Amino acid sequence: MFVSRIVRHSLSMLLLFGLLLCIRISAAQAQQPQPQPPLSPSETVREFYKAARERKFREAFSLSIYKPAIDGLSQREFEELRPDFEKLAQAISEKIPENSEIMGEQISGDLATVFVKLLDSDGKEKLEPAGLIKMDGVWVLGDRENFDIVKKAGKKFFFNLRINARHDDVQDMLIRISLAQLLYSQQHNGLFADLATLISLGMLPKDLETTDSTGYRFHITALNGGKSWNAGAEPAIYGHTGKLSFYMDAAGVRSGDKGGKPLTPPKE
Repeated sequence: MFVSRIVRHSLSMLLLFGLLLCIRISAAQAQQPQPQPPLSPSETVREFYKAARERKFREAFSLSIYKPAIDGLSQREFEELRPDFEKLAQAISEKIPENSEIMGEQISGDLATVFVKLLDSDGKEKLEPAGLIKMDGVWVLGDRENFDIVKKAGKKFFFNLRINARHDDVQDMLIRISLAQLLYSQQHNGLFADLATLISLGMLPKDLETTDSTGYRFHITALNGGKSWNAGAEPAIYGHTGKLSFYMDAAGVRSGDKGGKPLTPPKE
């Protein structure tokens, strides 16, 4: 009988211990954050623009096809690209104000379009479509074709994007130099000037004196006593601030990958 009481007592203790354990497990599970349901297309667009305006760039890009490009960046690389991200945030703030309304969404399989009401430059309302794709059950901003490009480039994507943008900027600046030379020659009996002279007269920006903002070294050569001229531009750090070298004369603008060295005109 004594043994029976011990057994009954042990079973009672085990049942009590089991009950307490279940209570603790239930309490711990209640304290743990429960997984949130995936965002809808409209919620994804809203959260992307909100994070971008707040300069939470990693959070913003994680809601888009650019996630593979942002995830691989080290903190140093991220900070290097921050000025470009800041420009993006400024553009979003100007184009899509905080009080912009989402007017609806259309979903077809793994594709969706969200319509955002904006004010154009004339103050008139218009609807701006934002495309999304569903990946692994989650909606992200963008399209499949560009996602494949981003994924292939990985963390190099943003750097490549910046380089291509700078190539376009250099092309535009060389055209501006050509116009400045035309204006100068009209005011100086058909003669042309060097870079320092055009900058000092306010015909070209002072940014061209250094590579800080342009990422390129610009130069102008006045030939034959100023009767002719040519110009060029090379990347300050090849493969980082640019890849193409540029050369311009009366025949127009040419460019080529010279490993950072000047591009020389073709021999006649």
